[in-house]
Amino acid sequence: MKIEANGISIGYDLDGPANAPVITMSHSLAANRDMWWLQTGALQQNYRVLRYDTRGHGETSVTQGPYSIALLVDDVVALLDAIGIGKTHFVGLSMGGMIGQLLAANHPGKLHSVTLCATACRMAPEMAPVWDERIKSAKDNGMVAISETTIERWFTQPYLTSNKAEVERITHMIETTSATGFAGCGQAIKILDQLEDLARITVPTSILVGADDPSTPPAASEVINKHVKDSKMEVIENSSHLLNVEQSRLFNETLLAFVDGQTNI
Repeated sequence: MKIEANGISIGYDLDGPANAPVITMSHSLAANRDMWWLQTGALQQNYRVLRYDTRGHGETSVTQGPYSIALLVDDVVALLDAIGIGKTHFVGLSMGGMIGQLLAANHPGKLHSVTLCATACRMAPEMAPVWDERIKSAKDNGMVAISETTIERWFTQPYLTSNKAEVERITHMIETTSATGFAGCGQAIKILDQLEDLARITVPTSILVGADDPSTPPAASEVINKHVKDSKMEVIENSSHLLNVEQSRLFNETLLAFVDGQTNI
């Protein structure tokens, strides 16, 4: 489905019982809402699951960048308002977790809880040339030019070897992402600095991270955990960046245990 919100067309799916509490799922850079295929079935038994494509990704409008995390938050708020969702649990992974941090800080009344997965609150200045190179490569040569190195960061080697169908599905997601959308969001991530915003987060907060994640390692989650009052952090063993795919069963169990604790169902 698509809906007009914040001046763009946003692609989304809304599944599950009509009157159930809502869980909104926000994907990583270079992915789309299909990234949550291993979560939807488990969550929609007791929740209404909203999965949406971030600006520049999937079926959502590609606008010229650079974007900002604040703009991506405005897109989420406008989407919720357009659909008529007053309050939701929010689950964001990587870029989605960056959106979740600022959403929770600026719009606490919209949230029952926030789950921040495989994410960071700031980007080290020395990473700027790395981001510039990724963006240039994608723009000059297409997303296929960065898909292999991205996949190698997103999964552990044992998973890459033994789960080829799932890896191919994610690879296709990366390679069909708009290079313009990737660049717009990548430029927002390159200058990310939300450390001071974390103190304003008052909604119940869960932090999940893969033990073997080189992109947003447990140390990055520890910073968030330290600065968000009463947040809870859990490290998922034998998983890298896309822990929701690599350790889907444990991810689902952990996520449901947290959101069930914040919901009357």
